[in-house]
Amino acid sequence: MFVTGLLVATAGCTANHVTPVVAPSSTATITSAPISTPAPEPAPDACARGALNRLDLAGRVGQVMMVGVEVTDPLSGYDEVAGFRIGSIFLAGRSSAGADEIRIVAAQLQADAIGTTGTYLHIAVDQEGGNVQTLRGPGFTDLPTALEQADAGIDGLRSQTAAWAAELAGAGVTLDLAPVADVVPAGTAASNPPIGASARQYGSDPAVVGPLLASVVAALEEAGVGATVKHFPGLGRVRVNTDTSTGAVDEQTTADDPALQPFKAGIDAGATAVMVSSASYPQLDPDNLAPFSTAIVQALLKDRLGFPGVVVSDDLGRAVAVSGRTPGQRAVDFVAAGGDLVLTVDVDDARPMTDALTTRARSDPGFSARLDDAAFRVLVSKQNAGLLIC
Repeated sequence: MFVTGLLVATAGCTANHVTPVVAPSSTATITSAPISTPAPEPAPDACARGALNRLDLAGRVGQVMMVGVEVTDPLSGYDEVAGFRIGSIFLAGRSSAGADEIRIVAAQLQADAIGTTGTYLHIAVDQEGGNVQTLRGPGFTDLPTALEQADAGIDGLRSQTAAWAAELAGAGVTLDLAPVADVVPAGTAASNPPIGASARQYGSDPAVVGPLLASVVAALEEAGVGATVKHFPGLGRVRVNTDTSTGAVDEQTTADDPALQPFKAGIDAGATAVMVSSASYPQLDPDNLAPFSTAIVQALLKDRLGFPGVVVSDDLGRAVAVSGRTPGQRAVDFVAAGGDLVLTVDVDDARPMTDALTTRARSDPGFSARLDDAAFRVLVSKQNAGLLIC
């Protein structure tokens, strides 16, 4: 993993020793030496806070963006978006080049990014298993589907994931857009195109899926790869794919739904990020798709479930589910709803999305504060990953 260690300076304090003063009378009066006060410990997020304070508005906007670049030629893709000071990239597509080549490319991307953004990049992939595996070739294990992985049990799955996560870390990947927390009800997999039809789920019982998911999150995080629990609040009940349709609706999920248990398990296990789906959940918000819903992103995920990390969108670029809004409006509405990291797989979205975020922040103090909070959350995740220099 291409990581630069944090250089956090701490100030020391030396006590002033004062010689006791003896009064001329027969009774000695001794003055007390001043008590030295230890220097306060730096706040746990001091590095991230300092990084935020050094960024201008364009830099902060760049930190809340993740743009997909073609994994077979990521350097050219990054060149297209570097001018927008994009802080995170997603390696889109599929590669069989192997770990050595990805490691070299990741190092070059990081070298290019530090001079442009002042921070290193989050480099993300979809490394779930089965049909959803960005990186293959020498140095990368061919992963079974999540449903097959679950057969290993909690301990076995954690051990397997640790090995797979080490491969990613060694290749310079900092964020895995996995694991899938969606629960597909028994007997409905074939009619659930986004998840069940490809066996991307760990099971059909939330009580079983939760501990399995937590073991995957823990193994990824311990290996130095951020885990992204997805697709909140769940795609296991929808009947169409948000990538290809506008009709993905979950009529059942409520704020007390047992299907939320795996998401909570992943949060409690220390997941770096949670990805929000682009489906509709009328019981939670009858008016807005999930990524544009304050009720779902802020009130349910952040406030009620207590998620302190980075809320990332599913693709807001080419996904048909969000096609009713312009790219710029998608980015603004997601951040306004409580989102922190806007993901688009279309490099052409970098300009309209960053322009829209900048324009809104300049005209709306409340949105500007929300943008700062989003950028700060991303920077905290980078601090934890060793991607900041302080």
